Amino acid sequence: MSETPTFAMWHKLAGKPGGKQLFSAAMCLRVPYFRTVLPSVRELRPGHCEVTAPKWWGVYNHIRTFHAIAACNLAEIAMGMLAEATVPTTHRWLPKGMTVRYVAKAETGLRAVAALPELPEFGEDGFDLDVPVTISDTNGRPVVTGTITIWVTPKKR
Repeated sequence: MSETPTFAMWHKLAGKPGGKQLFSAAMCLRVPYFRTVLPSVRELRPGHCEVTAPKWWGVYNHIRTFHAIAACNLAEIAMGMLAEATVPTTHRWLPKGMTVRYVAKAETGLRAVAALPELPEFGEDGFDLDVPVTISDTNGRPVVTGTITIWVTPKKR
């Protein structure tokens, strides 16, 4: 199974000095809205992605905590990178829906972890894939939990 261009770039850059930062910057060039949270991809492998974002004035809400929708943006980044590392090049994926719970105030920078309990089978039929995401503060306390559903289908030949 061949890697997506995104996952191949991760493998090329992640082990080099400054490579993860360069990968994260390239990701933001490809998807400009992502840069609003200043994301940094920390880990990426099939079924798992970890992304961090600092607390800065651009993500503040009215009480100077990390805005809920900015946290959702971070969740979408983690899910998207997981999908790029997991879904084979014979298939495509599209976000279909997101459910989130805001479980605590986000008063620090955040770490989003998207992790599948097991890798799915990629066959001839389309299917919904639920990607759980937990967003924690710098103390490891969950502040947002959610599930992002993606629709996975074989590419047309």
